[in-house]
Amino acid sequence: MSAPSASPDPVQAWRDFCAKLAAAGDVLLAPDVPDDPLIRAEGARYLSRLTKLALEQYVEATDTDFPFFYQLSHTTGKIGADNPDNQYLNASIRGDCEYRITGTRGSMFYFSIVANAMRYHIDGSAHATGSLMNDDIQWGPNGEVEIIASATPQPGNWLRLEADTSVIIIRQSALDRLSEKPGTFKIERIGGPAVPAPLSGETISKGLVTAAQFVNGIATTFADWTRLFAQHPNAFPAIDQSMFQKGGGAKDIYYAHAYWKIAADEAWVIEVTPPDCYYWNFQLDNWWMESLDYRFRQITVNKHSARYEADGSIRIICAASDPGTGNWIDTCGHTEGTALLRWAGATEHPLPAARIVKLKDL
Repeated sequence: MSAPSASPDPVQAWRDFCAKLAAAGDVLLAPDVPDDPLIRAEGARYLSRLTKLALEQYVEATDTDFPFFYQLSHTTGKIGADNPDNQYLNASIRGDCEYRITGTRGSMFYFSIVANAMRYHIDGSAHATGSLMNDDIQWGPNGEVEIIASATPQPGNWLRLEADTSVIIIRQSALDRLSEKPGTFKIERIGGPAVPAPLSGETISKGLVTAAQFVNGIATTFADWTRLFAQHPNAFPAIDQSMFQKGGGAKDIYYAHAYWKIAADEAWVIEVTPPDCYYWNFQLDNWWMESLDYRFRQITVNKHSARYEADGSIRIICAASDPGTGNWIDTCGHTEGTALLRWAGATEHPLPAARIVKLKDL
């Protein structure tokens, strides 16, 4: 797909935007999408959520002279197996400008900042052009920080930009998301104009075109991922990690994706011994690779919350009801979907053993 072109007429651009959104709905009608009312309903909601996120990124946050942090993924807007333990902050920028990021760290245990070339609307990719992980960063005595993002090296905390860099993403991770608090951060361009330019028809038209392409690109990319995982149901296949890095994954995380499918009276049992790592988590996602609703249901477990066996291994039970054995993950009315296990900062990446059992046999 080529870079977006747009009519400078905002009225025509709006009509084109609506037409392309309608065409994006074809992803719901693909013959291999399960004919399940819940999956279809979530698919329609997914497209509406992607539309909301696309408008935020490509219409509201397009002025790279006056960037700000916004949440592209959150409790009611989810992309590509979003991590329930993370807070994601995005800022739209240009690779040929310089930016200053300042703020104060909260109590969330891990922080990373990545510069990405966001190409979801073009070819489904989002590769990193520069990154700083938690231990790479020089923090002040009270958690304060200043990071310079630019193409040319800078002293101190420097985030590398390249010509095609278009977004900066901050990930803050919690072991206990109910008690840990995120930090606060802001971003400003160095040497930019004093005030924003008036909105032009060309700007809004280009933003609407790109937003529509984003919705289609995201929906298509992650539906294709689901199809790949579904070739190995109820197992964790070894998959080349470059695929996930291209999709915007963190460089220090190993991603073990899976597709699960169970009957109402069955459980998906997952067993593995976690490696030495600073963080791990397991989560259940729907067919569209959205995390299930972690606000109200137990759909994830991590290094801090897990119940361990005497030998250091873990056993995770995914089922419609709690068998009372620990590490229960609620399927939330689903009988199939996707799942993800992350090993963060590990040198070994064991793949879990997984099997289907009857609930009554647990």
